[in-house]
Amino acid sequence: MNPSKGPASAARSDDETGVRTLQPSGWPMPKGYANGMTAEGRLVVTGGVIGWDVHGHLPSDFLAQVRQTLRNIAAILAEGEARPEHLVRLTWYVVDMDEYLSSLRALGQIYREIFGAHYPAMALVQVVRLVEKEARVEIEATAVVPR
Repeated sequence: MNPSKGPASAARSDDETGVRTLQPSGWPMPKGYANGMTAEGRLVVTGGVIGWDVHGHLPSDFLAQVRQTLRNIAAILAEGEARPEHLVRLTWYVVDMDEYLSSLRALGQIYREIFGAHYPAMALVQVVRLVEKEARVEIEATAVVPR
């Protein structure tokens, strides 16, 4: 419980990163994401990132694309002197919601392998297609690096 937020909400804080998870009192704990986040510091944002490797190759497999997309986001964060634990929001765009939902266990393993057990606020949206026709997933990231 965060006393400054009053009895209606709870926040889990990481003093090193300055990122706090917001969890309203009485709400069920989400699994694999946070209901909300708060942070103070320098903003680092990505555009829509897909699973291209450094040679511009895009794997055809959904899980391989997710793995490379998350690696690409980690690389962009590093360029901005941010780490995965500074993430406060991820927005996922997928072309097939059923493909995503049927892969939850593997997705969780891939996510933890690259980002650890830090789960920011997330949104998941199914789209008709992405700009790159072969892309199965695109992710936008927002991180806040403490000052």
